[in-house]
Amino acid sequence: MKSLLQIFKPDPYLPEIEDKTEVNRMYHYWRIRILYSMFVGYALYYFTRKSFTFAAPGLIDELGLTKQQMGLLGSVFSLSYGLSKFLSGILSDRSNPRYFMAVGLFVTGILNILFGYNSSLIMFVIFWGLNGWFQGFGWPPCARFLTHWYSHSERGSWWSTWNISHNLGAFLIPWIVGFALEYYGWRFAMYIPGLICIAGSFFLINRLRDTPQSLGLPPIETFRNDYSGTTKEEVENEHELSTKEILFEHILKNPYMWVLAASYFFVYLVRTGVNDWSTLFLIEEKDYSLMGATGSVSLFEIGGLLGSLAAGWSSDYLFGARRGPVNAIFAIGIALSIFLFWFTPVNYPILDSLAIFLLGFTIFGPQMLIGVAAAELSHKKAAATATGFIGWLAYIGAAVAGYPLGSITQNYGWSGFFIALSTCALLSAALLIPLWWIDDKKSYKFRPKKAEPAMQNKQA
Repeated sequence: MKSLLQIFKPDPYLPEIEDKTEVNRMYHYWRIRILYSMFVGYALYYFTRKSFTFAAPGLIDELGLTKQQMGLLGSVFSLSYGLSKFLSGILSDRSNPRYFMAVGLFVTGILNILFGYNSSLIMFVIFWGLNGWFQGFGWPPCARFLTHWYSHSERGSWWSTWNISHNLGAFLIPWIVGFALEYYGWRFAMYIPGLICIAGSFFLINRLRDTPQSLGLPPIETFRNDYSGTTKEEVENEHELSTKEILFEHILKNPYMWVLAASYFFVYLVRTGVNDWSTLFLIEEKDYSLMGATGSVSLFEIGGLLGSLAAGWSSDYLFGARRGPVNAIFAIGIALSIFLFWFTPVNYPILDSLAIFLLGFTIFGPQMLIGVAAAELSHKKAAATATGFIGWLAYIGAAVAGYPLGSITQNYGWSGFFIALSTCALLSAALLIPLWWIDDKKSYKFRPKKAEPAMQNKQA
């Protein structure tokens, strides 16, 4: 067992390469390779996360599961995933993200296959709960990669480019699962994504590497002369932090983590509420057909893809790598989009579609960029824990969008549903607006930034 756990140890630092031309070449190569590998890997995580959602009609028809039982599986997954995101973040900050991400993907593939082999609700709960746990191994390694390979002034654009991987995964999985469900039944709708992800785990092991220093490269701050929020001396004397330092000094004692986590809770509640309930709203309140409603709601992911890119790139190039203004503006946009969707009259399908598109655009902006802010307002070596911590609170919000939000809708109608969502959006904006001028230059330790002479090497 001890030898097995050795693969999770961070790779040791190699002697730094002195040849600047070789450093430039290697950084250019590895930054692209790390990005596309993370992109593919995280998209594949969605294959084994969403497989059950689209296989659900087959389980209901063949096994007679009720909607309440299906909802139970969804709640178990959300709670397990959210907690894992936090705890695995702590582990990931002290692990080799190359193997951490790959092992998680491999196990989720196995669990999907085991789910497909069973017919018992108890076993479904066990396997889907475990799947949620190992799904939590996907995000924290990516946060570690994104803070070690891409510097502060450019991170928003790189992070947002990676972030659309889950939109791609969410777009592809209905086609894969739908094909399997149509021709082979719900069990193969679980097997096929599982097998794809097992193969994908070996791809990640082959493609990914740990930190730049593990390849003999200088830290990214040195390469890009981007010491925002830290000093050159701190970068050069970089060392691994203890679990206690990461958790207490850089997360739990950091007030910005709590503000970002609270805002994330509300953003994810709105995201999940819109995603899970919009189809039913259109059918019940606006007389949409099933195909018409699902077609309109599909624009949510398209809007999300564009919103993620717009938020990340604008934070870098319009706001000087400050995440606060973009998060606040997008959060206000969420509330306005909810009002548009709510008050659009019947028989205005174009306006409904526009509202859903805008909801995806505005929600996925802070859904991505709050994570970037958390990584930058903590310590570079605590990025996975920081994003895992706020992700845990976010998925509690996602769980609240299930039974509690459903109860509000049941008892107070769709007006109650929209009042709850708009209140959450406004609370999120209220939390994010005070962070408008905060970035990692003004972190919770308020460390002064020492001026550094400009370097020639400022390329991406």
